[in-house]
Amino acid sequence: MEEVAISEFKAKCLAMLERVRRTQKPLRVTRFGKPVAEIVPPSPDTGQKQWIGSMKDTMEIMGDIVSPIIDEKDIEALRD
Repeated sequence: MEEVAISEFKAKCLAMLERVRRTQKPLRVTRFGKPVAEIVPPSPDTGQKQWIGSMKDTMEIMGDIVSPIIDEKDIEALRD
């Protein structure tokens, strides 16, 4: 793994990040010779789905979903 001093990383940050992405090789950032961070390439894109419609075809409607569950005659509020 390639190592680079933190001062150099700070000066060339964007270029080094692009190089890691392009080459898929990690980079270790050091301060006074001791590692402080490792820059790793991103994991492969799994084709992130849109949340709208993500539950399509996962449920089944059983029966009537519009009419009341109980009979209107049994509702006490309607008796008055």
